[in-house]
Amino acid sequence: MDTVIIIPARYASTRYPAKPLALLKGAGGIGRSLLERSVTAGRRAVEEAGGAIGLYVATDDTRIAEEAQRIGAEVIMTSETARNGTERVAEAVKNAGLSPEIVVNLQGDAPLTPPSFVTALIRHMREKPATGIATPILRCDAEAVQNFIADRAAGRVGATTVVANRLGQALYFSKEVIPFTNGKGVVDGQVPVFHHVGLYAYRPAALTAYGSWQPGPLETLEGLEQLRFLENGHPVDVVEVSAPGAKFWELNNPSDVPLIEGYLKQMGWD
Repeated sequence: MDTVIIIPARYASTRYPAKPLALLKGAGGIGRSLLERSVTAGRRAVEEAGGAIGLYVATDDTRIAEEAQRIGAEVIMTSETARNGTERVAEAVKNAGLSPEIVVNLQGDAPLTPPSFVTALIRHMREKPATGIATPILRCDAEAVQNFIADRAAGRVGATTVVANRLGQALYFSKEVIPFTNGKGVVDGQVPVFHHVGLYAYRPAALTAYGSWQPGPLETLEGLEQLRFLENGHPVDVVEVSAPGAKFWELNNPSDVPLIEGYLKQMGWD
């Protein structure tokens, strides 16, 4: 396998304990766990990308492992010491003795991830062998920006936004809405805010380097694992993606459940 997709999932989330097991109702009214919906998103990506691509769930919790096995997903057990998904993915690659050229981290709280986002990342990494890490960004619509602003106004830690340079590299990621828009969704006829999609593709060497660095002040303040790369001078490529007609939102807080369920129904996903 030249590529593996790993879904990191932990039970002890600070903001939403047991989140991977939370039930989400789709268009048919059937409740499926967040983990099952995330694995389904990964399987769609494998089918679209084609080729020899492995798909695994990485967890330190037997309850999540049992749910993964129930839905027929391969499991790699990791320790409880992983501080974020990137560390857990790196440990999973090591524990399972995997040696791919590309490792994709499909975060377990993004069940609405279109397969095209994953394939765009894989294609980018294959075309640019010098790239150590890449991640997709999605230009927001006005509705998404207002949702971000509403979350912050209510004191909820919600989605992540990103600003990039003209070379296609991230300048900064934040839980705040960046750039500053003065509360507006549209500025000069365009939405200037990009949503960072919780998805990464790494070279194994980048994962190894990541594990050798300690979290810096920006990563600690924002609670964003990818800032460790930037704080250590490692460029992060951003790949702009789009999915006309699709909706994208992560499950960060219990209040996100009805929003995601509404999107599942809009897209006709059971």
